[in-house]
Amino acid sequence: MQVPLYQAKAEFFRMLGHPVRIRVLELLQNGPVPVRELLNEIEIEPSNLSQQLAVLRRSGIVISFREGSTVNYALAGGDVAELLRAARRILTELLTGQSELLAELRDTDTEMHVPPPTR
Repeated sequence: MQVPLYQAKAEFFRMLGHPVRIRVLELLQNGPVPVRELLNEIEIEPSNLSQQLAVLRRSGIVISFREGSTVNYALAGGDVAELLRAARRILTELLTGQSELLAELRDTDTEMHVPPPTR
């Protein structure tokens, strides 16, 4: 029995739902990166990075290849980079809307002479 498209999409987004995986994909947007460089940039245990890279490889969105003794990773296609750019645009819009709402709430509090919350 074939998996419904919406379920396949949900699985895809679930696979992306780890901060280390997202960071790896961000780092790979400009081209192949050696594993040692990924380790330096992400600052996690090598075994943890290896696990996350394996998930990305199995999903088919990253590839690995050797150059001598160096293992490099790269995006399998440009669509992933476009997805990350789209996510950035969506987050920017969401956060802009939130900051505008926060400013409006603060303006309303000032007009009503509501003291700011104490911490």
